[in-house]
Amino acid sequence: MRLYDDLVEVRKGPIGPGDNEGPEQFLWRGRLWQVREVVAHWVETGAWWLHPSGAGSASGAGLQEREVWRVTASRGRAVGAVGDPGFGVFDLTFDWAEGDWRLARTAD
Repeated sequence: MRLYDDLVEVRKGPIGPGDNEGPEQFLWRGRLWQVREVVAHWVETGAWWLHPSGAGSASGAGLQEREVWRVTASRGRAVGAVGDPGFGVFDLTFDWAEGDWRLARTAD
């Protein structure tokens, strides 16, 4: 697993059954990646113990949350496969406070 903190441009679209939206494509380091599958999706909350007293109240005020999307993706529109250098597993995060997308991790 490699860690990053790179800004990425994400295009959202429909995922799975229903009206759910998630990352459909992302641009990272000048390359277009096409999401093939959403492996997992969760929300992470910042370290409440690092905030001054009262900031981490039961309502969660002052805590930074971000959505994490673990996806498999391949370069461009070509279908990639495991073992292909143009295929990978990525953790994309969306920070609600900042309104930006970042690439947090990739799996080798």
